Amino acid sequence: MNRLRNTLIGLFALLLLTIAGTIGYMKLEGFTFGEAVFMTVTVLSTVGLQPRPLGASGQVVTVLLIVLGLGVVLYTVGLITQQVIEGEFRALFGRRRMERDIDKMHGHVIVCGFGRMGRMVCRELDAKPLPFLIAERDPDAVQRAEDDRYPVLLGDATEEDTLRKAGLMRASALITALPSDAENVFITLTVRALRPELVVVARAESESGAERLRQAGATRVVSPYAIGGHRMAQAILRPSVLDFVDLATHHRSVELQIEEIPINRAGSPPLGESEVREHLDVMVIAVRKAGGELRFNPSPDEPLAQGDRLLVVGEAQTLKTLERRLQ
Repeated sequence: MNRLRNTLIGLFALLLLTIAGTIGYMKLEGFTFGEAVFMTVTVLSTVGLQPRPLGASGQVVTVLLIVLGLGVVLYTVGLITQQVIEGEFRALFGRRRMERDIDKMHGHVIVCGFGRMGRMVCRELDAKPLPFLIAERDPDAVQRAEDDRYPVLLGDATEEDTLRKAGLMRASALITALPSDAENVFITLTVRALRPELVVVARAESESGAERLRQAGATRVVSPYAIGGHRMAQAILRPSVLDFVDLATHHRSVELQIEEIPINRAGSPPLGESEVREHLDVMVIAVRKAGGELRFNPSPDEPLAQGDRLLVVGEAQTLKTLERRLQ
């Protein structure tokens, strides 16, 4: 910031010298405006050309311009050159550092597209926090992602090479949030050909697009318009329920959260013996078994196995404690 301010000061001083030199040549030597500007610029640039011979007064003006102007010109040009070179090096080394970081990523989520929806997705993943990487082809969107300090890869997500560079073979999930159903379908098909077991969440703009995405193999399909319309209706029909869900699912809520916690520990005791409800003061809404079955309001005798997932409600800190215990 200080360097930019100094550069602007140098440019302003150079402008003042140009105006002063132009006025001096016009008043003291009788030059026309064009001749005076030409003479001033040639002196400040050290070219040394002159439209006509100079008198004693013109020589004094020239000497003053050389003494004052040469320092200002060298100072300003030096600052501008330094900023350009440093900016290029910073961009080059920053990109290489990010590429090295991308090569080290494992179990991350690939987010295809950094538009309005993609940005909201990244905000939620960052708040978890869950490692993720953005694949975006628009340089302006890439710049916005970098401004938000998100890891981003410049490239077309519909191309297999870009997905491989984003670590598709090491990722845990992929979210395709491009505004075109056709592109989202193409990405889903590409992922299914390379990683048939990968979780793919796709955005759909229309009902027909949603159906094509399901046929292409998307694990889940999200339609912003359908969800938006449903929430608007619920705001009228069940406002208290909607307020509760918003409170419990917002990542900044410290009062209450709904969380899905995986059980990664083999030989876990039944739900009642795990003392989840009594000691941690959380409410177990359901258990999703490893095979996909969802059991609501499970009994204390409900067996817990590795690969199951608990859907629980409680305070954020308590849920983190529970997640540590179940790992």
